[in-house]
Amino acid sequence: MPELPEVEVCRRGIEPELAGQTLLGVTLRALRLRQPIPPELVDLLPGCRIVAVRRRGKYLLIDCRRPGVEGTLIIHLGMSGNLRFVPPGQPPEKHDHVDLVLPTQILRFADPRRFGVVLWQAGPPAQAERHPLLASLGIEPLSDGFSPDWLYAALARRSGPIKAILMDSHLVVGIGNIYASESLFRAGISPLRAANRISRARHEILVPAIRETLADAIAAGGSSIRDYVHSDGGAGCFQIQAGVYDRAGEPCLRCGGVIRQIRQAGRSTYYCAGCQH
Repeated sequence: MPELPEVEVCRRGIEPELAGQTLLGVTLRALRLRQPIPPELVDLLPGCRIVAVRRRGKYLLIDCRRPGVEGTLIIHLGMSGNLRFVPPGQPPEKHDHVDLVLPTQILRFADPRRFGVVLWQAGPPAQAERHPLLASLGIEPLSDGFSPDWLYAALARRSGPIKAILMDSHLVVGIGNIYASESLFRAGISPLRAANRISRARHEILVPAIRETLADAIAAGGSSIRDYVHSDGGAGCFQIQAGVYDRAGEPCLRCGGVIRQIRQAGRSTYYCAGCQH
């Protein structure tokens, strides 16, 4: 599933082409994905100017406005969704469900597994974050508020394994399986360690490790493990740089020990027992 880096790469890829453009039309080829697609989009969006393309967690937020209409298109890529620009008149493929028609091209949303969402939240941009899908989301790990002090306080009463807790979107958004494993490796913290047994001093290492891991992943175009591709059809390559992820049985790049693989909360965790305590 695309995580924060992949969604941010997508946002950066489509934002220059969308911001300031006027939507000429909308084509819906599916009634629903994970949730029903609002049929009123075909009437609401034509004539709207796109004023901003934002991200909240793993959701893309496209703010639209015209006289009498103001709102935000909320898009989640699901497990296998992607947004790509195609020329006018290009025939849709089997899993192409939504077209946003622009003056010179089409932004096309494809989703083979139909786990994504395309929704509408009426009102000013701030209203979008009150949508039920977004209202309970946690802090953005790349925001100024995500500090060692904040994380230390947030974990004080959480006794579960740190890796699973970092993946809790109600606490911190967008740190998926790959990035949790890689962040903990960089910080030298075992994924098995209880979250409330990590010292304040080690949070001074963990928070920058999370930020740097996500920033490096964004710079690498994200990770293409299964279906994820950029808006231009390219693939991410962060997984090639991984220190522990998907490297079970291989030598640790730091100490030479053997990378281990275990299951936590139904997901594979990779770590080095020699480096991570």
